[in-house]
Amino acid sequence: MSERILLNELRSLSSEKWAHIELRNENIYEWDVALVVLNSDSLYYGGYFKARMTFPKNYPYAPPAFRFLLPIYHPNIHTDGRVCISILHPPGDDEMSGELAAERWSPAQRVESVLISILSLLDDAEISSPANVDAAVMLRKDPTTYRAKVKLNVEASRATAPADFELSALESIPQEVEKEDPDFWADSDVDSDPFGGSDSDEDLDMDALSGSDVDDDDDDENEDDDVRA
Repeated sequence: MSERILLNELRSLSSEKWAHIELRNENIYEWDVALVVLNSDSLYYGGYFKARMTFPKNYPYAPPAFRFLLPIYHPNIHTDGRVCISILHPPGDDEMSGELAAERWSPAQRVESVLISILSLLDDAEISSPANVDAAVMLRKDPTTYRAKVKLNVEASRATAPADFELSALESIPQEVEKEDPDFWADSDVDSDPFGGSDSDEDLDMDALSGSDVDDDDDDENEDDDVRA
């Protein structure tokens, strides 16, 4: 099941200009990813950041792991390249961190939403709970030096890009995650509701609701008559 889902996701991302993806050793559970920062307003604009994604065999019920292969100086990126972001955390509420289930991984998430979330994180750092404390302090107290470090990261990443890489030829990065394609999971075995939710709440008695509305209208009319009297 997970292989089929990942193949579908790989195909859907193959035409994107902001993400270059190859299988590692032809293994569908290991992806070599390059994220291209196309937002000209970003400190990381022009970066070609290589990373590795690994997927568990029970994907999409558990999140993938993501790690940048070159150092990126950022409050929410560990020095070993691991990214601290809610969407990569296991499903469910976390009382320790205060993260809600809606902020964390769920089987409805897709690789695309993870990658776009990571790109967005680069310029929207969460400095209140940093993975790299030094970077968080520098961003807050010495932003000029911080920007200089980021520029070095971008230049280093560009050195790893393919010889034919041309930033000007690429399209702008999408501003938001695309809505879920209803046919996306058609070839997979994932249930439409992986948690077994019931549709009974949708089967409301519309006649009863309508009757209630009528009664309310009658009460309003009677009150109007009393006022006129």
